[in-house]
Amino acid sequence: MDENNSELLHRALYAIKELEAKLKKGYRNEDIAIVGMSCRFPNGCNNPEEFWKHIEAGLDDIKDVPKERWDSRLYYSELQDAPGKTYTTKGGFLNFDVGEMDAKFFGMSPREAKEADPQQRLLLEVSWEALERAALTDENLKGSKTGVFIGLGSTEYAAIPRDKEQTGPYTATGIANNMAAGRIAHTFGLQGPALCVDTACSSALVALHTACLSLSSRECDCVIVGGSNLLLLPDTFVMLSKIKALSPKGKCKPFDESADGYVRAEGCGVVVLKRLSDAEREQNPILAVIKGSAINHDGYTSGLTVPNGIAQKELMEDALAKSGVHACDISYVETHGTGTALGDPIEVKAISDVYGKREQNNPLYLGAVKANVGHLEAAAGIAGLIKLVLCLQHKIIPPVLHFKKLNPRIELPSEILIPTEKKNWVSNKQRVAAISSFGFSGTNVHVIVSEYNGIPKRNNASNKLPHILKVSAKDREPFLELCKTYLSALETMNEKEIGNFCYTANKCRNDFEIRKVFFGTSASELQKSIKE
Repeated sequence: MDENNSELLHRALYAIKELEAKLKKGYRNEDIAIVGMSCRFPNGCNNPEEFWKHIEAGLDDIKDVPKERWDSRLYYSELQDAPGKTYTTKGGFLNFDVGEMDAKFFGMSPREAKEADPQQRLLLEVSWEALERAALTDENLKGSKTGVFIGLGSTEYAAIPRDKEQTGPYTATGIANNMAAGRIAHTFGLQGPALCVDTACSSALVALHTACLSLSSRECDCVIVGGSNLLLLPDTFVMLSKIKALSPKGKCKPFDESADGYVRAEGCGVVVLKRLSDAEREQNPILAVIKGSAINHDGYTSGLTVPNGIAQKELMEDALAKSGVHACDISYVETHGTGTALGDPIEVKAISDVYGKREQNNPLYLGAVKANVGHLEAAAGIAGLIKLVLCLQHKIIPPVLHFKKLNPRIELPSEILIPTEKKNWVSNKQRVAAISSFGFSGTNVHVIVSEYNGIPKRNNASNKLPHILKVSAKDREPFLELCKTYLSALETMNEKEIGNFCYTANKCRNDFEIRKVFFGTSASELQKSIKE
């Protein structure tokens, strides 16, 4: 049998399996649009544009524990079994004071802001930005069936030692993880479901999966999905060192023979989702499309935290069946990729079993964002998803950092490649990718995401006319910070993107006390106008 007939037979068998799965599960497929996203990731990646610069350049954003957090020397030992010690001082950290917040902007008193977990504050800020990028305002959404689904696991803020005198009227709501979703819904006046998900490392993508089900069932018309993780105490570093989960050298090396564990990291990411049909009708910016997702558990394995390759394989097949996408149409997988000797070979074997049967001229590339920014734990999936959306938008597959020689335990088919340099994502059809998150708890999730090839409905201004860009904030300092963000965002925009950017900023942001309008026929002219 020649290759063409073999491929046709493989696709026919897959189509039968796909129909059987849909009939069995009563699944009604509906595409979900990602209409907005924003982030705070390590080392200055405080918006998607900065994050992409770091990813495309192959930067390593891991550094020593900041002195403001704790004195890492007190908890460090080269001996991996030293009681009460960790053998690493490295992590992915945000480059600003996580305790600071523009409380007035969100209607919070200074006392309430001080007692609230910084993760709640981060999620509020990043959710606001993601909604603005989606061309939505709080006034548009107040009273709407908009849901909030947050992946959150860390309780370190609640564990920080405090005197009884420091306990105040806002402590209970400030340290409760469930309040992270409830505070967003309360602040924006949203009346859809609001909940937090904790399945360890897969939390954010499980939240995404749950949100997509809520949209498909018409329980929600719009959803905010996010994940957050902050490293506030050395205790978790010490605990994870006892099971040898962390890299002693502070380098996450997915798939490499020298991989010796993951690197802890912090950050926050948020995406805004709508049903694709609604997003098109309402002319929201569509960044990418979620075709389908699946969730399962490892079940019984040789150990509580040991992955199950068979469960991962079945998960991927289930996600493909629900999305109506063939395995050969997937050209990129953003892996869980923790850089562990046990996890990497199991994951690659499952990927090979599902995605490896393909022609030589149709390679599959693997990626792993943890090599750049570290493992954001409960927020890891949202970091990977935002990276994946940026890859689709820029049509580029970035290199896997620190990969030099394949782990000998991994058998990699010739059709599956691990890029060591930036690749143009060439395709003569719609680009489709997948992303995985596997929880420490055994809960796994796999999501299929495609680029959006629809025709833009918004009629941008003629190139001969100047773009008009409004910047508005409640106070001078946030106004200046927003100007800096806009300057950075304009650096990589083409003419079409500038028009959409200005339209969203002008029409879909609230007007505040301080505001100014800038003009320019190009990105450089707008930047010059802002700087003046």
